[in-house]
Amino acid sequence: MKKLFLASLLALGLTGPGLAQRGQVSIDQDPGIGKLLEIYKEANASAGFYTIQIGFGTYTYAEELKEEVSLEFPEYQPRIVFDSPTYRVQVGQFRNRLEAEKKYLEVRRKFPGALLLKPE
Repeated sequence: MKKLFLASLLALGLTGPGLAQRGQVSIDQDPGIGKLLEIYKEANASAGFYTIQIGFGTYTYAEELKEEVSLEFPEYQPRIVFDSPTYRVQVGQFRNRLEAEKKYLEVRRKFPGALLLKPE
């Protein structure tokens, strides 16, 4: 009896994976969605955002400052912007002034020379 039970368990165990269903997912989307994404990207790129400038100087100084900002505020990706003749370290893209000022006050505690920049 035990042998029959073990044999049936073994048989089921070996055929179980063969009985699994295999599926394929296909997504049909409107071709206009790609166009909408491009329009959205362009609109965001040209939209004015408030940003916080942490500091400026030589490229070497800007790189060091960027690393320090990355450690202090990991939720924001600092970037280096070249504005002849200096390199500026900026952080954040804030849509409204209230949101920007909240973060600015926090950043200013660590970096007293920080500036809040208005969108152009």
